[in-house]
Amino acid sequence: MSTAAISLLTRPRQVERLVAGQPTRDGAGVKLDRVLTQDLQRRLDPFLMLDAFGTDNADDYIAGFPDHPHRGFETITYMLAGRMRHRDSAGHEGLISDGGVQWMTAGRGVIHSETPEQTEGRMAGFQLWLNLPARDKMREPWYRDIASGEVPEFEREGVTVRVIAGQSHGVAGAVQREGTEPLYLDVHLPPGARFEQALPAAHNAFVHVYEGALVHDSGCRQTAGRMAILANTPGSDGVRLQAAQDLDGPTRALLIAGQPLGEPIAQYGPFVMNTQAELVQAVRDFQAGRLA
Repeated sequence: MSTAAISLLTRPRQVERLVAGQPTRDGAGVKLDRVLTQDLQRRLDPFLMLDAFGTDNADDYIAGFPDHPHRGFETITYMLAGRMRHRDSAGHEGLISDGGVQWMTAGRGVIHSETPEQTEGRMAGFQLWLNLPARDKMREPWYRDIASGEVPEFEREGVTVRVIAGQSHGVAGAVQREGTEPLYLDVHLPPGARFEQALPAAHNAFVHVYEGALVHDSGCRQTAGRMAILANTPGSDGVRLQAAQDLDGPTRALLIAGQPLGEPIAQYGPFVMNTQAELVQAVRDFQAGRLA
């Protein structure tokens, strides 16, 4: 059955609002747009941050992200173009390149670095921060590199979907997580094409367009660089993505959703815990060299 010909949804979610990324620099001066900012963490629980980076100027990325700590959450780096080397204090090391994913669970703590392994050309991708349930915040660190060829993907009516996490139309993603139940899709739509994805009504969800444009049911046009927060309407059963027809090329967008934890969020930079006391302990552990 074609999702483009027959709708699988009876009550698709509508756009609550559009959000533009905030230009900033992080690490040792890497240029990026912060799409999901700290003030949206509770609205988009369990997601804490989404950064988008994309530049052809090596000066904007070459210094990378030198050694820095994390505790209490997971980082998912998805590379569209370029090569990035990961090293951490738990002994993990890996290299991700075009289409690859780096999934790191900081847990009780790691100190890691992310260093570009190129001196010219385009570096582009995303880093998503996914919160951990309170019961898992002090678990052992974990790390996995997922090469582009290991990311499951499928095609429906010309729409290509890469399933990084969760499940879509019977295709299981590269990573599954209990508790937060993240769905992370990279959807490529030709002009005018449509894609539908079922979502639990309780999950928080957003769409980030990074190329082209989407036209939502309300007539709202979402252009590249903007994130659409999807409304949590009672009885909603999923989301419909429709690429604008007046484009010369495809529309590409991330569809991300997850089960909210409903727990307190206490953050101090790279530490995300549930209480201020836990944050103080994280800083003390880092200063004493006990983070990993």
